[in-house]
Amino acid sequence: MTVTKRDGRQVEFDRSKIVKAISKAFVEVYSIVTPEMADFANKVADEVGNKQADMTVEEIQDVVENKLMASRYKEVAKAYIKYRYQKNQDRIIQDNLEARYERLNKLITGRDEESKKENSNKDTRIIPTMRDYIAGFTCRELTDKVLLPKDIAEAHKNGLIHVHDTDYSPVMPMTNCCLINLEDMLQNGTVISETMIEKPHSFRTACTITTQIITQVASSQYGGNTITLTALAPFVDISRKNYRNKYPNLSNEDIEKMVRDEVKDGIQTIQYQLITMSTTNGQAPFTSIFMYLDEAEKGKTRDDLAIIIEEVLRQRIKGVKNKQGVYITTAFPKLLYCLDEDNIHENSKYWYLTKLAAECSAKRLVPDYISAK
Repeated sequence: MTVTKRDGRQVEFDRSKIVKAISKAFVEVYSIVTPEMADFANKVADEVGNKQADMTVEEIQDVVENKLMASRYKEVAKAYIKYRYQKNQDRIIQDNLEARYERLNKLITGRDEESKKENSNKDTRIIPTMRDYIAGFTCRELTDKVLLPKDIAEAHKNGLIHVHDTDYSPVMPMTNCCLINLEDMLQNGTVISETMIEKPHSFRTACTITTQIITQVASSQYGGNTITLTALAPFVDISRKNYRNKYPNLSNEDIEKMVRDEVKDGIQTIQYQLITMSTTNGQAPFTSIFMYLDEAEKGKTRDDLAIIIEEVLRQRIKGVKNKQGVYITTAFPKLLYCLDEDNIHENSKYWYLTKLAAECSAKRLVPDYISAK
């Protein structure tokens, strides 16, 4: 007789396996196998072996279970059923472990296509990202098997819908996407890693602190975050006053050139920091930068904000160099340009910024445009 195993392989019938399994059940109940018990086990094995048709492993176990239940060894039958159930659970656990190992191995060796393509700000080749994904596998499993309704989980599995961020939500107690109150933290100070960060005394310093704040926020949540450049505008004039105090004999033209150079350096700091720094989960901060002139007070502060916006757009048009030294388009930070009465007409004061934004869109596909209305 041929026996079909669970993996589909076919092998010759081995009666000793039945005798061994029944004997284990006897020992479980009576701590001994008497000659009578051994004779019973052999008779069951012979009866199975004498069947003409081929059988599966499950069919053979059903026969053994029924024979025990029909005999006077009811407690032994219970022990056998329990043994059979436990072996099945062990197989399920083993299969799950093997599947998890294979997925982890794909991640570590760079063969997991889903992980590589899921988020543009994650590099699955670096250790912190791998660690984050390994934790995410567990969260996904809990979401699919415990938290989501079965019909929703099945629809997600079949691609009918997509439940995003199941590696974090709804398992992890984390916030999702944050509008950072940058103005409050820059004007009133903040605390990072138990260290007091006081109000910066220059535009350059404000830009550096901004990148530190963004990284800290991004490390404590999942999803994106957004800042507005308006929060940086007051620090342009702080730097301007610093230069006037330091160089009282310089002309306003020379002072303004120094201010613009500092703005260029500060914006470059934000650009390069945000694409090279990694959060604790191994990804670049998913940051959007909001550019809305009318958020700033009309006059000097709004004009300084215009200087900042202009520099952001010019640097994005230029791009950043990749490892081959070629200027490329960066995915982050995203740029959001707001349209209002003072920048949508050809004769409006800040029309030149909208023209620059359009040039940037033509070359780098950013910014996104938002109407103030």
